[in-house]
Amino acid sequence: MAVTQQEIENRLWDAADELRVAMSEAQYSSVVFPLMFWKYLSDTWEHNHQQFLDENEGLEGLSAEEAHEIEYRDYQSFEIPLLNPGTVQARRASWSSILATITQPKLGERVRASLQAIETANPDKFSRLFGSMTWTAEEVLPGEVLAAVMQTMNRVPKMHEGNMSHDVLGGAYEYLLKRFSDGSGTRAGQFFTPREVVELIVELLDPKGHESVYDPTCGSGGMLIASANLLKAHGGRGYTLRLHGQEAVVDTAGVARMNLFMHNLTQFKIEVGDTLKDPRFKRPDGSIEQFDVILANPPYSLKWKPWKNDPRAFGGVAPPSSADWAFVQHMIASMDAEKGRAGVVLPHGVLFRGGQEAAIRQRVVDDDLLEAVIGLPANLFYSTTIPTSILLFRAPGTKAEERREGVLFIDASKRFTKTRNRNVLAEADITDVVDAYRSKFDSDGNPMDHGGPMGFSARFVPTGEIVQGGYDLKIGRYLKQSAVEQEDLGAVIEAYNLARAERQKSERHMFKVLAEAGIEGFDE
Repeated sequence: MAVTQQEIENRLWDAADELRVAMSEAQYSSVVFPLMFWKYLSDTWEHNHQQFLDENEGLEGLSAEEAHEIEYRDYQSFEIPLLNPGTVQARRASWSSILATITQPKLGERVRASLQAIETANPDKFSRLFGSMTWTAEEVLPGEVLAAVMQTMNRVPKMHEGNMSHDVLGGAYEYLLKRFSDGSGTRAGQFFTPREVVELIVELLDPKGHESVYDPTCGSGGMLIASANLLKAHGGRGYTLRLHGQEAVVDTAGVARMNLFMHNLTQFKIEVGDTLKDPRFKRPDGSIEQFDVILANPPYSLKWKPWKNDPRAFGGVAPPSSADWAFVQHMIASMDAEKGRAGVVLPHGVLFRGGQEAAIRQRVVDDDLLEAVIGLPANLFYSTTIPTSILLFRAPGTKAEERREGVLFIDASKRFTKTRNRNVLAEADITDVVDAYRSKFDSDGNPMDHGGPMGFSARFVPTGEIVQGGYDLKIGRYLKQSAVEQEDLGAVIEAYNLARAERQKSERHMFKVLAEAGIEGFDE
């Protein structure tokens, strides 16, 4: 019987829910994803092994080495090795093998040994795949809880391609990512960007077949997967994309690798490290490697140690209080000279903050690298409620002729649907923003060929006007009709409260000085 998407999702969530007695929901992903992927690998290996046996009944005369060579040449794409080979304790490092020992002590140790053995046996594919595996320690996750999780997850039907498609597997993985994010609070931003935001930025950058795609803060790999999915939806071959990502958190990088495999995407490389401090994708001469498409949702206003003599720091160095523009500089340095384009989601502060950030912003505008600024609604993300914007960049000299010497501004801040936890972008919202981005513009910068009312403002602004505005990129400055709507009342109120507090502090000091001088009659 065919396996339904809902069936696999419900059973996987039941397995995750067994963890509630031992840890917070924010920690579920570090346990569930490695177990899920281990089961997927084991089910796939055993399915292929049985096919090998069924189709090669006349190979009894072959040695074990010869049979192994044939199996791994024609049937298997990875190895599930034996643990303790040549001993009475020998058993395969597979899900079913360890599940058979589930009532024995030290289950976590056996699980850890199995996962490590799979990583070691497949260094090119699975190196560091399963993360730190700290959850396998008894003091972190008691054996009886781990056993309950495995027993419940074992009710999920066999997770191999002969039984369920990669679309179902990938969908189940994304379902869990979203469920974990819904229950994880601000921590969710570490590994999950809302799907519709990912879809929008990928649609805008429009990856083509055989191109390279890079996410310098890749989290769970959602933007890389969405790039392949979009290409497939447009009639292309998503698997032809060369996918690259870097992630600072070891466990999250493992989640990304597993996510890509679950979506049947194997042409990828995920590196671990701090992208600003230690970029892992470099050319042989040590310079930053370049890609066709670069996209990211980096951590906002991250405190960092600024560069010294780094070639990425064109226009200046971002301040220690915020690495926002440093991420942009890295992405620009990573753009292919001929067709490189980049898209990044950032808070609105990058559009107008002064000091070192203003100097970088000026250089980006003067060099005609910034193509578009798109204002998004507030409360789209799991990790913050603030409104954000998408900034799109093109490699020097590669903008379309009609887009040169200017920046397109789009205000989509009012286009959203309100849900229980956050606001979301509907398909119509995404389509309208993409249409506006691809539109032609008249001499006044207004879109000419949009098919109907957009429900938001858009305008192509010449560089000269931006220079006159002091390189301030606030969207309301250039879309006058929406400036009043865009007024950030929260910021105005906050500024008023700060000024009021300072005034009251000064008054208290003044009254104290007057009282000490014996001057009375002032009413506090």
